[in-house]
Amino acid sequence: MKEIKAVIRPTRLDDVRAALMKTPGFPGMTVSHVEGCSAPARHQPQNLKEELLDFAPKVRIEIVAADEHAGALYETIRQAASTGHVGDGLVWMSDVGRCSFLWHPDDQLTPTRS
Repeated sequence: MKEIKAVIRPTRLDDVRAALMKTPGFPGMTVSHVEGCSAPARHQPQNLKEELLDFAPKVRIEIVAADEHAGALYETIRQAASTGHVGDGLVWMSDVGRCSFLWHPDDQLTPTRS
């Protein structure tokens, strides 16, 4: 199992969702509205007000998927979320040791959707 997380521009969420819905093995996702700021080397605030208001709205996507589908889901997010500009966000993938649906905790999750 893999967990795929991404922080993207809110304006890209519809395109990412549409692309994921067409991707075999897409099990669903959790979406959260978050804020983020650039690394200091990428953007230098010009004044105190800009420094204090440096946060930009972002969307965080979280998906837990079977190993055989995770790579395709990762690439789908990467391609659909990209505008080619600084601030597009990031996507990463991690191993999941164990995962269960809360309504039936004895069964290990094996998300599938064809």
